[in-house]
Amino acid sequence: MGENYAGSQYIAYTTKIRAVLKELPSFAGDFFRGIENDTLVRTRYAYAVDMRTFFKYLVLQPEFSDKAITELTLADLDRVTTSTVEDFLSYVSYYTDDGDHEQINGERAKARKLSTLRAFYKYFYRKERIKNNPPSLVDQPSIHDKSIIRLEPDEVARLLDAVQSGEGLTEKEKQYHKRTQARDLAILTLFLGTGIRISELVGINMEDINFSANEFSVTRKGGNQDILVFGDEARFALLNYMLEREQVDACPGHEDALFLSLQKKRITVRAVENLVHKYAVIVTPQKKISPHKLRSTYGTNLYRETGDIYLVADVLGHKDVNTTRKHYAAVSQDNRRLAAKVVKLRDD
Repeated sequence: MGENYAGSQYIAYTTKIRAVLKELPSFAGDFFRGIENDTLVRTRYAYAVDMRTFFKYLVLQPEFSDKAITELTLADLDRVTTSTVEDFLSYVSYYTDDGDHEQINGERAKARKLSTLRAFYKYFYRKERIKNNPPSLVDQPSIHDKSIIRLEPDEVARLLDAVQSGEGLTEKEKQYHKRTQARDLAILTLFLGTGIRISELVGINMEDINFSANEFSVTRKGGNQDILVFGDEARFALLNYMLEREQVDACPGHEDALFLSLQKKRITVRAVENLVHKYAVIVTPQKKISPHKLRSTYGTNLYRETGDIYLVADVLGHKDVNTTRKHYAAVSQDNRRLAAKVVKLRDD
């Protein structure tokens, strides 16, 4: 991922954080300054949004209703009880926001909100600016594992065929397909052939690609630079797209971007999500395929072929191999079928 893209993302999320902070109590700024060196900017933005939701809920409660959010103090924070936190988690299961839009949060989203509250309270508790830490006494919502949705090998082949041919697209989509076919095929091939994250993909610059070694550089979630290697299929797709890309005069500020939109700007995460859905619904309408599901497909296939969970973790950029083991090793249907054949109940 190029520095320009990473820098623009940092600026964009920092601007969003500052806007949300204007809606929060003044002491909230201390927390965000305190965690700045230890967290990603996107994580801090998620914290800010969660805290805004919490404080909006808090001032609806009788004991806090005499104050606006910005008037709340650390003494008010100290008056929050475990029951208040538990009631908040129940509230966010379903509520309407300021625009009367329905908001629904499942167990994972509720667990994240509790984690935000724990981090927020922990900061001020360790600084001895509050005496109580009720979120630490609230149990995390139970999170039930979901089966990983991924493409089977035949579906992968049919997906790439659909991208290449455009068969199954509407007449309007086919008109755009003529202009984006090479780009779309390169994007889908990279997802399926390297397991790259969508944020990493949209940030690739042309100079990041090294065709002599079949590799390219990316910036991982934590900001570290890494090198991913691609195979012959991805090489062919990328070279084919590069022939077109080098003929395009990108808009100012987007000259280095590898993947461009039809507006000649760096393609966005939303645009990539939309194009993946557009092709996937042709091949497997019953599955909700996203870029992350393509990453899961790659991880599952790599584990299936190698049986090396550490290799899968390394290639996918997982810091903790247990994350990889949980998501890939446990869902290997091949291993389960093998296990069913190995155990004999009676001799033949």
